[in-house]
Amino acid sequence: MGHQLTKKEITREILKCGKDPVYFINNYAKISHPMHGLVPFKLYDYQADLVEDFNDYRFNIILKARQLGISTVTAAYIAWLMMFHRDKNILVMATKFGTAGNLVKKVKAIVKNLPSWVRIANVSIDNRTSFELSNGSQIKASSTSGDAGRSEALSLLVIDEAAHVDGLEELWTGLYPTLSTGGRCIALSTPNGVGNWFHKSYTDSESQQNDFHPTLLMWDVHPDRDQEWFEHETRNMSRRQIAQELECNFNTSGETVIHPEDINRMLEDVCEPKYRTGFDRNFWIWESYLPECTYLLSADVARGDGKDHSVFHIFKLDTMEIVAEYQGKVAPDVFSQIIADAGGEYGNCLAVVENNTVGFAVLDKLKEKDYPNIYYSIKSSHQYVDQLEAEHNSSAVAGFTTSLKTRPMIVAKMEEFVRNRLVKVYSSRLLNEFKTFIWNNGRPQAMRSYHDDLIMAFAIGCWVKDTAFAEAQRDVQYQKAILNSMKKSDSIMNTTIPGMQGYRPTNSSEKAKTETEKNKDFMWLFKG
Repeated sequence: MGHQLTKKEITREILKCGKDPVYFINNYAKISHPMHGLVPFKLYDYQADLVEDFNDYRFNIILKARQLGISTVTAAYIAWLMMFHRDKNILVMATKFGTAGNLVKKVKAIVKNLPSWVRIANVSIDNRTSFELSNGSQIKASSTSGDAGRSEALSLLVIDEAAHVDGLEELWTGLYPTLSTGGRCIALSTPNGVGNWFHKSYTDSESQQNDFHPTLLMWDVHPDRDQEWFEHETRNMSRRQIAQELECNFNTSGETVIHPEDINRMLEDVCEPKYRTGFDRNFWIWESYLPECTYLLSADVARGDGKDHSVFHIFKLDTMEIVAEYQGKVAPDVFSQIIADAGGEYGNCLAVVENNTVGFAVLDKLKEKDYPNIYYSIKSSHQYVDQLEAEHNSSAVAGFTTSLKTRPMIVAKMEEFVRNRLVKVYSSRLLNEFKTFIWNNGRPQAMRSYHDDLIMAFAIGCWVKDTAFAEAQRDVQYQKAILNSMKKSDSIMNTTIPGMQGYRPTNSSEKAKTETEKNKDFMWLFKG
């Protein structure tokens, strides 16, 4: 205002500000600019729309690119809420205390830089990361590691960088009751992969499965940004950084074990199974048994605490397609029967069962059922041995052992297979696990409250294909080479001398038959 306002004009302006937060911010809020110092805060259209959403909806969730001024907009809205409303209790939370504290500082700066006549309430209590106004409204910062806010009624909860907060699911369960008296919530963040609270809450809000109103703010919503700006900004950024910082892409952001681009590529092949069968309809089949093909069944057995699933995949070996898959919470004896039935349907294929804990019970049941093709390995080296040899080797153990030594090896082999497009996945269940299978302090594991059962069965299958099968095939090829050489020798000349003791005319077909009998245990490898 260029002239001295009268009391009537001041009253009218205060009423306008109190009714309309956008008007208040555009006309009286000032922010600190890194180059120009203290400047008026003029909202862009997308920022003004966001402020109106804050005022119109109790719960707002914002998926945003960086450097759009959303934290500043939120701070300005909070300043309006505190100034023109009595006894508002506001809590700002972030994974780091400093992040929450910075937002509180922005609110305080906006309040203190208001014209004196607009500042109808003054700062009465002023601490480093909290302050209170004379009208009873207060704000404080908190990290998400403590119990802040759980014992008090909140008028507004702000969760900054929500996608990066560990354990927010549990925190939200404790904080939600504090909003039950009409409190509001603003959750804002860049994406950080899938499966976390922010991802689930945002995607659920899009399908109206929760109370949040969603807002998507891509990099190009800013009027001063164009393709030239984007290309300049992303010159030195990785694909994952671009997805997280600018494109608001959940799938491509985050530190998943399988590269997000590979996950997105595999999503193109996902399709509904032809059959959903079994007593629980959890046995999914995409392709029925073909006699000319060889198959592999790899299984991961639940611990028995009811939290995990017992699962298996059936691979068609020549293409490494998953043609069938089971996932269910069943008892060990039931699971062994399902394996035996499914394996039998696919030519009594080699059954590789993880033998940790309950896995031994499943393997014992398979033996009782006389399943003819169980995976064995040497305890110390994890080297594959066929079932006939294992019966005479005290060092052989049934099943595959997942340990601190083997887990990183099979996960690495799985990642190699996926990256090099050596597998084909149709299962939405498996792809969903890939999205939440992350590096956690250098260890590959599922996000909290998610599962990796299908992934581990998948990884075992890739490992066996690349090691046990490759070794067995080399052995058979060696035997076949010997056999062919013997056939060739018999057809050209006979090096035995008639009249020698023990002389018998050679018969190549008989020898071939003999060698074939010797190697019959390997023949299942060469169907077709």
